[in-house]
Amino acid sequence: MKAALVGVGQAGGKLTEALVRNDRENGYGAVQGALAVNTARQDLTPLDIPTLLIGQSVVSGDGVGGENELGAELMEEDTREVVNALDGTITSRTEAVFVVAGLGGGTGSGGAPVLVRELKRVYDIPVYCLGVLPGRNEGALYQANAGRSLKTVVREADNTLLVDNDAWHASGESVTDAYAAINDTVAHRIGLLLAAGEVTDGVAESVVDSSEIINTLRNGSMAAIGYANADASPDPEENINVVTSTARKSLLTGMSVPETTDADAALVIVAGHPDRIPRKGVERARRWIEDETGSTQVRGGDYPLESDQIAVLVLLSGITRSPRIESFLDRAREAANTDPDPEPDPAEAFQNDDLDGLF
Repeated sequence: MKAALVGVGQAGGKLTEALVRNDRENGYGAVQGALAVNTARQDLTPLDIPTLLIGQSVVSGDGVGGENELGAELMEEDTREVVNALDGTITSRTEAVFVVAGLGGGTGSGGAPVLVRELKRVYDIPVYCLGVLPGRNEGALYQANAGRSLKTVVREADNTLLVDNDAWHASGESVTDAYAAINDTVAHRIGLLLAAGEVTDGVAESVVDSSEIINTLRNGSMAAIGYANADASPDPEENINVVTSTARKSLLTGMSVPETTDADAALVIVAGHPDRIPRKGVERARRWIEDETGSTQVRGGDYPLESDQIAVLVLLSGITRSPRIESFLDRAREAANTDPDPEPDPAEAFQNDDLDGLF
């Protein structure tokens, strides 16, 4: 899938840089271009991708201090400048745009929904948000910001692919090391997803192209991605159980939003050497995902790579009823000093006023 990336805020810029680096190192050629946008000059300086400083007339490059309403206001004022900066990055070959943001900070949580809305108005291609949810220990302001931002961006984006910071944060790990490791982990998964249709080695037996990704994400407002890998035998028949067990691990322990198995649609990608991927194993994995998620819309196929391992990537779309998301929304409501009692159906969190949206 040919994609353009726009990182908004500090976390969004760093994750976008990691995505670009992963794409280059693996030779996928899926990322057409990227831009990092921020209100804080010092967060843009270290990045090895094109950058744009916004809101200079108001905050003079010093950031918004966690105020996501101000972040939304500054993005609104400078949105035309951002769109102009994307000329040459979003082209006739671009199949989707990903707005990447940490949903807890001020610029990312406030600016991402505004930018998504404007890009959807300008371009006739899917505009997705890749949003990072704050961990449980990241403070009340981050929880409240992310709750308001999520409610807003879910309404604006074609789909919001979520990453829970707690999913891969090792115990005792420093914040800096944790974020860097999480960015690399996310980049590996999203990089492989975008690489679908951008074949580098061999020919897939069952092609997974960009239309499969788009059709999967069309079913639902929020999504999550899982990944697992295992050593493969040179004999494909011996890898049938390898594929199915790796698919189970990807869904049950490798999701970007843990405790997420209920979905409206899914996409299963089995990556590895073409001579080692068993057709029967791919079909069994797809059927198991179908049974486990309760979805009748489970697409699947393989992606050829020169590797001694087999990897399984699972994309779930329509995950509104995830217990992890329900738990996060409870934290966000409590942090925003609203009624902390959970709704009977977490899907209703996006249809009531318990947590005000940004706009």
